[in-house]
Amino acid sequence: MAAVAEISGEAASAKNSNLDSMSKPMPESKSEFDVQKLVDMFTKLNPLAKEFFPSSYSPQHHSTFENSLAVNNNKLSANGNQANSRRRTNNFNQGKRRLSGRAYRAERENSIRRTVYVSDIDQQVTEERLAAIFSSCGQVVDCRICGDPHSVLRFAFVEFADEYGARAALSLGGTMLGYYPVRVLPSKTAILPVNPTFLPRSEDEREMCSRTVYCTNIDKKVAQADVKNFFETACGEVTRLRLLGDHVHSTRIAFVEFAMAESAILALNCSGMLLGTQPIRVSPSKTPVRPRVTRPLH
Repeated sequence: MAAVAEISGEAASAKNSNLDSMSKPMPESKSEFDVQKLVDMFTKLNPLAKEFFPSSYSPQHHSTFENSLAVNNNKLSANGNQANSRRRTNNFNQGKRRLSGRAYRAERENSIRRTVYVSDIDQQVTEERLAAIFSSCGQVVDCRICGDPHSVLRFAFVEFADEYGARAALSLGGTMLGYYPVRVLPSKTAILPVNPTFLPRSEDEREMCSRTVYCTNIDKKVAQADVKNFFETACGEVTRLRLLGDHVHSTRIAFVEFAMAESAILALNCSGMLLGTQPIRVSPSKTPVRPRVTRPLH
């Protein structure tokens, strides 16, 4: 019994010693002490002291910096004003474009009302003769014959100066032109205007037009020399040729001027023939082939 009591007393004393050790505060580490010391030192420093300013600092530099800030702020405000004015200008231009678009559509609709569609036209009828016949209804502004010259029957658009002429022209339906009676109906499309700067300006240029043909659907792989050789072989001497094209369209066009008007008439029969890999279309030209103007080098 005495031994058991001795053992339990030793256990109790050990337990009490453990509790005493846990209740005592742990000593702070050296690193935590150093950090706290630095914090205390920095709190005592004066940030406005002279040694905190760099040696390059001066009141002039400070004023220059403030001035630069003011200039930048002015630039930003000016850019903002310019953006606003540009936005207002763009809105105004868009309004003008909308107005011009409405004006264009109104003009186009007016042109359609002044135009008639004429079909079943004999291939021997020329634009001049067709315009002369319809001039009895009113002033003819434009006349375009379309279709393949090889076709027996073609069609045309005749535009008048006013709607009264177009309405009067409907009465000419059934009139014999050549071997066939023509049909006249109100047009659903307007005639695409020709740039007036390209039209003949003198009697000499009108004579040039009689010797010139307009060729379309030309293969892009065909060179200008090949086009000239094609028409000279089939029709006669070519005095001037203008081959035109761009990167948008898959084919090109050409204006071919011959030495003789008879050659131009023969060239109309070449419509549908293959030039390269494409069948070309040939029609009389409304514009002469003017010589290129050489500009002086600066």
